[in-house]
Amino acid sequence: PNCIILAISPANQDIATSDAIKLARDVDPSGERTFGVLTKLDLMDKGTNAVDVLEGRAYRLQQPWVGIVNRSQADINKNVDMILARRKEREYFETSPDYGHLASRMGSEYLAKLLSEHLELVIRQRIPSIIALINKTIDELNAELDRIGRPIATDGGAQLYMILELCRAFDRVFKEHLDGGRPGGDRIFGVFDNQLPAALKKLPFDRYLSLKNVQKVVTEADGYQPHLIAPEQGYRRLIDGAISYFKGPAEASVDAVHYVLKELVRKSIAETQELKRFPSLQTDIATAANESLEKFRDESRKTVLRLVEMESSYLTADFFRKLNAEPEKNLNPSDKKKNAEPAKNPNQSGHTGDRLNESYLRRIGI
Repeated sequence: PNCIILAISPANQDIATSDAIKLARDVDPSGERTFGVLTKLDLMDKGTNAVDVLEGRAYRLQQPWVGIVNRSQADINKNVDMILARRKEREYFETSPDYGHLASRMGSEYLAKLLSEHLELVIRQRIPSIIALINKTIDELNAELDRIGRPIATDGGAQLYMILELCRAFDRVFKEHLDGGRPGGDRIFGVFDNQLPAALKKLPFDRYLSLKNVQKVVTEADGYQPHLIAPEQGYRRLIDGAISYFKGPAEASVDAVHYVLKELVRKSIAETQELKRFPSLQTDIATAANESLEKFRDESRKTVLRLVEMESSYLTADFFRKLNAEPEKNLNPSDKKKNAEPAKNPNQSGHTGDRLNESYLRRIGI
């Protein structure tokens, strides 16, 4: 459809039997892009002419018919050049009684000009669709190249560059998972927003901080000796023991995030189109990524355990002074008098050690 048709027929034959016209009619039934050309007008029998054809009455086309007179065999044998042949052609049409009125629209020079103008018009009309077709073809070929694989360089530097580009492609997909461009990274947020808080709520603080256990820990840590301030060693042991419960959920969170990241590595490798051609490289990238994740998991475990242990370092002497002062403000006179009574011999009846321990508990607000 982007082509124009030049249907050339000899004038000394019947136009209805012209092979060129038959072929043109098959591919261009309306005649919109067919140019009819009649040759050998000077060889027609005397008394006959092709005016009906040239004026479009014998066979109508959307484009005009053009008659030309080429060099004869005798002219070719005499090496008559094309410039002289074109001049003789113009003289023939201008002096012909049959074609004189058509002389301005006849000849090879007019045909060349007519075809050039029409070709320019067709090109202007077809350029947008041709460009679109070219771009579509380029995209299809690029997709085919991506599917079957582009050529691989032979030198080491180019191969290393290609491997780095493939690793960057994997890295880009992995980041999209983490940043939310692709699904999966939200599971890491879920570990800290749902899993960790749920695990902390299940810790047995009610049992550990029960009155009976607090009495036991304080007694074991500080004994029955009175203190000027709160029983610091007992408090420290209670708090250290409570904080140690956080280590389990913290380590479990590290393992949960580690599992999610391993899954994202697997998905990212599968979704990286550039890696599909290289199964061995996929395996190597997966191995390297998992080894790094294992190393990061060990470091993360140490870090979170260190963070948990650091919470025990906030217990200063001033903390215990304030802790002891607050319950003293709330004691009624009878409690103060009871606290002021001298302690009996521990060997006497009445379980003096228990009463002393209860005094400590009252002073710390338990």
